[in-house]
Amino acid sequence: MRAQVHKVGEPQRRSRTFPAKHPQTATSNAAESSACCPGFSSSSSSFFFCSLCSCRFLAPRCSSSPPRCALRSHTWNFSASTIMSLSNYKGRFTGPVPTSNLRIDDRDDFQDFEPFDGSSYAGPRAFPAGDALQVMGVNMRKEFNEGSHNTTEYTTNLLVVRRGHSFVIDVTFSRPLTPQDDFQLEFLIGADPSPNKNSHVIVTFGNRQGGSWSGEIVGTQGNVVSLSVTPDAKAIVGMYRTYVAISMADGMQRTKKDPETNMYLLFNPWCPEDDVFYPDEAGRNEYVMNPTGIIYQGSADSVGERNWIYGQFEDNILDACIYILDVCEMPIHSRGNVIMIVRKASAMINSLDDQGVLVGNWSDNYSMGNAPTSWIGSVQILQKYLTNGVPVCYAQCWVFAGVLCTFLRCLGIPGRVITNFNSAHDNTGNLITELIFKEVGIPDRRNTRDSIWNYHCWCEAYMNRVDLPPKYKGWQVVDATPQETSDGHYRCGPASVSAIKDGDLCHPFDSGFVFAEVNSDIIYLMRDKFGTMTPFKVDTTSVGKLILTKAIGAMTSEDVTFNYKYAEGSPEDERTMTAAEAYGCDRDHPELPHANLSVDITAEQHVLGDIVKVVVIFTNNSEVAKTVEAHLEQSVVFYTGVVTNSFKEENFTVRVGPHQTNSTTFQVQPQEYMSLLGSQSALHFVVNGRSGNEEVSDFKVVSLISPSIDIMFSGNPQVNRKTSVTVRFKNPLNITLHNAILVMEAPGLMKNRTFSYKTIHPHAEISQTVEFEPKKPGLKYIVVQLDCDNLSDVQARAEVNVSP
Repeated sequence: MRAQVHKVGEPQRRSRTFPAKHPQTATSNAAESSACCPGFSSSSSSFFFCSLCSCRFLAPRCSSSPPRCALRSHTWNFSASTIMSLSNYKGRFTGPVPTSNLRIDDRDDFQDFEPFDGSSYAGPRAFPAGDALQVMGVNMRKEFNEGSHNTTEYTTNLLVVRRGHSFVIDVTFSRPLTPQDDFQLEFLIGADPSPNKNSHVIVTFGNRQGGSWSGEIVGTQGNVVSLSVTPDAKAIVGMYRTYVAISMADGMQRTKKDPETNMYLLFNPWCPEDDVFYPDEAGRNEYVMNPTGIIYQGSADSVGERNWIYGQFEDNILDACIYILDVCEMPIHSRGNVIMIVRKASAMINSLDDQGVLVGNWSDNYSMGNAPTSWIGSVQILQKYLTNGVPVCYAQCWVFAGVLCTFLRCLGIPGRVITNFNSAHDNTGNLITELIFKEVGIPDRRNTRDSIWNYHCWCEAYMNRVDLPPKYKGWQVVDATPQETSDGHYRCGPASVSAIKDGDLCHPFDSGFVFAEVNSDIIYLMRDKFGTMTPFKVDTTSVGKLILTKAIGAMTSEDVTFNYKYAEGSPEDERTMTAAEAYGCDRDHPELPHANLSVDITAEQHVLGDIVKVVVIFTNNSEVAKTVEAHLEQSVVFYTGVVTNSFKEENFTVRVGPHQTNSTTFQVQPQEYMSLLGSQSALHFVVNGRSGNEEVSDFKVVSLISPSIDIMFSGNPQVNRKTSVTVRFKNPLNITLHNAILVMEAPGLMKNRTFSYKTIHPHAEISQTVEFEPKKPGLKYIVVQLDCDNLSDVQARAEVNVSP
């Protein structure tokens, strides 16, 4: 028997198992305890509570031996997840709240025979007797059930079904059933399952009352009985244990624990009664079933693509997603609530305050782990987390979003990744993003606290918000990137997209923060030598300029900007902004004189290593000519808006006639910027001009297009036949690439394959051919990525149709 030990006076901690070194004989005597622990003393000991005996006992605070119960002899499973203060539940609960699904000791779920209340018998009077009904076997009918539940893609030997939809189990009895026979199925989830918490579900097949799941006998063939079971559409999601119980004269005779009859129950977007119901099949195929996708990056004027493998059906990913809920100690009885699960996940995908999945790192120093740009998908990340139980290094916003999307889709929650271009950050929840300039016209980065990210990625989860008015159901923003705390944890959402669009920011969760990310005004300020700042420009259109996601059923983008906001300047937009201010989102309304002078920066897309050309255009709308003294700063910038290297500054003068424009073209040579680029870097141009008392400014981010990779398949792949794929890359740059890693991954075709190269010289070519054997037919994708110390974001994708 194993027992749970709870330390008196300590808060509940995360799961971490310490095996018992020496099974001990129980004692309550402190002197006897000192025999197994030389360092034991009353000053270095603590009181513990045994969940099996309910006794309170003294044990040393040391690691040389496990604590021991005062009344019983137990072999301890001393885990930090079971260390819990008596004050956490005494007086409120009769025992610890179950919070673990996967890694529990379930050997004591039931006695083989459970007497009815009032019965004095420890077992049936005569067992087995003549024709007493017995269970000979249970068949979960995995292949038969999973087709109708859309779960055939999950890589597991256990049955995977969805709630709100029936599945069939075959039970082989020792003889054919008679009308007098009485039996039931029992499904258990988590430790200490209870019928009133819906963690112990009883399914009956006669007139006797059962639980919230319904059951029906749908067929018999000799001793084999086919039983249809329909889980409640609000049932707890996770891994269940299955038992068959037969009613005997004095009690219930149950089958022994059989891990082969465990099953997973997931959310069901095909079921109208489920809170995650999605209304059309094309959307379900995309947002639940598609294991690959695109995450958009770059800038609003130069959108780039990052292929991402969600891999929600791959080995151990389902277990990893359940393990995430175990690590955060989410109560088992709450795991049927999609709102609570999604909110927990937004905190747990990052590790900032709860030992979650991923460590964020924006330093450009990734020596202690993997660079965020090196990940090709979620599979390796979640598998590492499940195996090691420690956060995985490192991530940035698209990695957090990609892994969170995998979590959602794996559990059956429709999910998609969103990219917000020109995303306002660090603005303390208001609608003001301030960019400060010095009197000489250059950016004052020392005093600028706010930032505009080139882009920011988050997730949307589709659900019914039973806690909000009906109009706020549908897509909800869920962001796992650690930015600000929400109710004490680094998390964001779920926030209704409809509420954000209407400015109804009083509804949970974190609507105001997301609203500011897509609606902030950019205030340009001039700071004089005394520190006085004067606004000279207000930009109300740049933030949230473009919001994209992958389109349904196609490898193209869908513009969802108007899901979040109304057209700029429209009456609906004004009404939304007024409503947001009423809910506490501050907005600046500076009185600025009418501007007759304006400036814009334009640039075409450029390939990495090319000469970059930018054009600065001044427009004069006045009746007199103007002479503009201008300053252009050229920098390398991270996608977060943080400038890493300012490599060139130029002063120039432009004369602009009345009602005319005049432009100046600038060229940036590759040798000026190539050596300064890091991961996720782009070129950033800021211009400031002055003519008399008029100040004008603008900025432009130029994302550079990475080189290409070629992918070629040999022939037409067929199920269970070996074929190969060849990947080639030629370095088009005049620099040597260092510490290159080539990664290939293809869900349903091959597992992750990695190849390393110390150097790839200028104009040199590398090639790799990999054999694989498809196991399932249909359209599949392979994603290839090359990541180097001095070159990142080199990706390619190819599709192939696997024949049966």
